[in-house]
Formats: sequence, C-alpha cells, structure tokens
Amino acid sequence: MGAEQRRVLVIGAGISGLSAAQVLREAGCVVQVIDKGRGPGGRVSTRRVVNGEALTSADAEWSFDHGAQYFTARDAAFQSAVESWHTSGVIAPWRGRLASFDSEGREPVDDTTIRWVGVPAMNRVARHLAQGLDVTCSRVVSSLHADAVTGRWTATLRDLTSTDVTDTSNGPWDAVIVTIPPPQALALLPATASMTSAVAAVPMEPCWSVLVAFPEHVKAAFDGAFVTSSPLGWVARNSSKPGRGHHDTWVLHASPEWSAAHVDDHADAVGPFLLNAFGDLLRVPMPRPSHLSAHRWRYARAAAPLHVRALTDAGLRLAVAGDWCAGNRVEGAWLSGREAATAITALL
Repeated sequence: MGAEQRRVLVIGAGISGLSAAQVLREAGCVVQVIDKGRGPGGRVSTRRVVNGEALTSADAEWSFDHGAQYFTARDAAFQSAVESWHTSGVIAPWRGRLASFDSEGREPVDDTTIRWVGVPAMNRVARHLAQGLDVTCSRVVSSLHADAVTGRWTATLRDLTSTDVTDTSNGPWDAVIVTIPPPQALALLPATASMTSAVAAVPMEPCWSVLVAFPEHVKAAFDGAFVTSSPLGWVARNSSKPGRGHHDTWVLHASPEWSAAHVDDHADAVGPFLLNAFGDLLRVPMPRPSHLSAHRWRYARAAAPLHVRALTDAGLRLAVAGDWCAGNRVEGAWLSGREAATAITALL
C-alpha cells in the first residue's frame, strides 16, 4: 500500500489505544482514535467533583484517581518512556506510606518499588500521550464491517452527546486496532477473526470505587493499603499524591469478590457500606464526609490475563490489545498497544 492509503482506526483512548496511535503516527499512518468516554484515559482516569464549600478558586474541586492508582516500570522500553514523562513533569514518584491489612492486623509495606503517578492527576499521562493525535471522544463504535472486496473497514458510530440516535458511518480504514475490554471488543469482532475465541475466554472482574472527601485529616498511619479479609481490597489517601491539593480525599476500592457479588447494587448503597468498612479498618472515629460517591468499573481487570502482548489477524488487518492481554498493568497496556501497532504497520 502507498503511504497515502495507510489509514488506521483505533478504538479506545486508554493507554493501549494511545500508545498504539503514537506508533502508527510515527510510521506515517493517518490515525483516528475513538472513545466513548468524555476524554482520553480509560482506567487511567480522574474524577473531579465541585466543592460547594470552597472559598477560593484553588479549592473549587476535589480530585480522585478512581481507576488505576499508580504504575511501576520494569520493561526497558517502558522505563525509557517513563523517564521522559518524568523529565517533562507529566509524572512524579508517589512517596506515600504503604501498609498491608489482613485478619491479624496491619503491617507496614517496606520495599524499594518506585510507584509513579500522573501530576496533578492520573489522567495527565493519557492527555500527554494524546497530544498531536486525532482523538474523538463521546462516540461509541456500535459495529465494524470489512468490505468483502477491498478488505477496508467501516465503523458505525453513535454520538453520546446528542439526543439524535441516528448512527453515522466512519471510514474507510485500511486496518483497525481494538483496545477495549474483551466483552465490548467481542461485540465488534467478525466471527471469522482468528482471535475471537481467545478474547471470549478472558474472564473480567468488576471493581466498585468509592470517592470520599473529608473536612479534616483522617487519622490514618498510612497513605495507601492493600487489604484482605474485608469487603475492601485497596484504600489510598488520594491527596497524599503529588499536586493533589490540600483537602483530605480518599479512594476506596472494593475487593474483586465483593464487587462481583454486588456488581448490580446501587451506587448510593455501595458508598456508605464501603465507607463503614473503611472505618472498621481504621478503628478510629471517622469525620463526617464532605463528599461521598461510588463508581462501578464493570470490566476492571482480567481474572486470567492472556500474557501475550497483542492478538493480530493478518488477513483482516485487525489487531486487539489491552492490559488484559499483557497482565493488568499500565505498563502492560502501553506495551500491548505498541505491539499491536507494530504488527499492523508491518502488514500495511
């Protein structure tokens, strides 16, 4: 194919999709990234809530990293990218005090792991990766179709910001990379795609995330904790991360088991329940929260990741990528997207 024909559609503007789009752009492809969210990020997301009690513009909102809490870097290529992000001020190490809770009590976590966070929020990483890319948000891809003669792809889109339910056609594209969770990806893949059975076999676990702000500092001897023997699996003082402001804000993640058992509960019930579980964990008086809400991640993590970086169907010029391919980490998502894009550029 000539360079002018190399057009690739990327579905999903999380870390996988954005890293794939970067590789494609560097290879000279015309790339469009489409995501149903209001902005790039996927699970590297940040929720901002208006603070009605704010007295100054600097305190006008609370910020919560309600998805991925931090990331580490082990792969050499990813370490190089992380170093450049750090140099550019996109990320910083989180020096929070960590602990581990089990049925016997609390123990400090003492290790040398560098845990990175976006500054001033986790979604800064995604926004940095999205710079210079054609990213269209608030659009859902409802179907994909490959022309039987040319093999070129057309996507059907729906605008989530409009009351008009009329779908629009998007394309044609010479190749497609799908970087959304397996159940959503499966709905778009042709039955003849070589990776269909592998995608269908990946079980996904949900996660309830509770966002809570307090008017005063919570008396906890840690800033983040891994938890077992509780409805909670992880808790973190979000405001202990670099650049998060002065208000005491926390993110509470339910365990996979509790989340699965309560996946269809109402958010208004989940928030108070997990806040009470947090109080039971601390065993100290809890101040009345200034803000309390809950967010459900229906497809938070793979119970059994594939441990392959990406899946590619050469005949269809179609690839599938995501952290669920490569191990549930931000690093895995980044590597998976790059692997998919490298395979597609080779085919083109």
